Amino acid sequence: MWWAHWQWQAWLINQVIHQRYTCEIMQPSKEDALKEASSRILDISTFVRAVLSGRRRNMQVEHERIDIRLVEIKGILNLQLMQNDGRTTTTKNLLPQQVAIDELLDSGYANITVESTHEAYSVRITKSGDAQVHTEKRDSEQNLAHDKKKDRLLDSTDPFLREVGIADAKGTIKPSKQDKYKQVEEFLRLLSPTLNAAVEAGQIHKPTIQKPLRITDLGCGHAYLTFAAHQFLMKSGIPVLVTGIDIRPDSRDRNNAIAEKLGITKTINFKAEEISKTTADIADIAIALHACDTATDDAIAWAVNGGAKLLLIAPCCHHDIQKQIDSAPEPWGALTKFGLMKERLGDLLTDSLRAQLLRIVGYRVEVIEFVGGEHTPRNLMIRAIKTDAKPDKLDIDRYLEITSQWGLTPALEKKLPTLNIR
Repeated sequence: MWWAHWQWQAWLINQVIHQRYTCEIMQPSKEDALKEASSRILDISTFVRAVLSGRRRNMQVEHERIDIRLVEIKGILNLQLMQNDGRTTTTKNLLPQQVAIDELLDSGYANITVESTHEAYSVRITKSGDAQVHTEKRDSEQNLAHDKKKDRLLDSTDPFLREVGIADAKGTIKPSKQDKYKQVEEFLRLLSPTLNAAVEAGQIHKPTIQKPLRITDLGCGHAYLTFAAHQFLMKSGIPVLVTGIDIRPDSRDRNNAIAEKLGITKTINFKAEEISKTTADIADIAIALHACDTATDDAIAWAVNGGAKLLLIAPCCHHDIQKQIDSAPEPWGALTKFGLMKERLGDLLTDSLRAQLLRIVGYRVEVIEFVGGEHTPRNLMIRAIKTDAKPDKLDIDRYLEITSQWGLTPALEKKLPTLNIR
């Protein structure tokens, strides 16, 4: 009798353990996960904010990132949608019933986080279309203020801005440096969500003190972006090691002196080297802001050959391809008849072929405007995330057809020794 009773107790304990274990490892379906996220957003008594970012495999999204929060306008609660397309942010204030939340959540975003007053609910849609859900206890307060001061990633009073010459002694951005400040600000505004999405997707390791994020700025010049990336990420709690590369020794000496004055030499340093011959350690992230002509190709090639996970490249002038366009295949001769049109065509061909080569070597590529044209005419950015996807034959065929028709040999192709597509 006692034996049967003991067996029954053991069975019962086993069932309890099994149920508990199952509850811990089971993940809801994608549909259920998104439904739960939707209900949390529409619960206006506890909802604080939501962020939609990244895109699912083989899906396109209208906006790169959408931030949603509650605002009170004339005593009525609205959902404020801040939609960023990689260039600009547009804001819409709508009544909750006017927003098709279910459709929005299922429109192709891979990462969804909904923050309430008591916890954060995160959903990640995997490549296979499954949902991974994580819940974290978190105390937050609702802020219903409509007029919200514009968030700045760079505090104008940060000492580095004064030292590099963007701000004056009072912490005010100099009128002559407003465009440069805007370029760097918008560059970081793209870096932040792109880095977060890459870490969440496992494409870049989560930075730690023991294994910090490694960033190399190729062709750093006066190092506006180099210092900005370092200060922004460090103040965001992300451990980094930043290296700036520039061919000019005077730039190296000036920038290292600034780093010493700021007391950050342990986490940032500068080298006077050619990009193609740099001795810098391989980076997780390679950035380049307006490296001239084929220096951009050197930056991309160094990053690709070293296996960098994320590239943020804003090209500058494009002379290499323009020099190679002696004659255009018909009927495209009309595009090269005029010097201005030929120049713009050279720009288009150069960056299109760069993007195509990056796709061929296993990167997911986007070409976007990172800042308004009023701040710089060179406002295009190539953003590439390493996926190790096998080259698509169609991509190779298109690349070879374009280069054959126009009689081109892009500089980047010659700098990728493992390409082997001809």
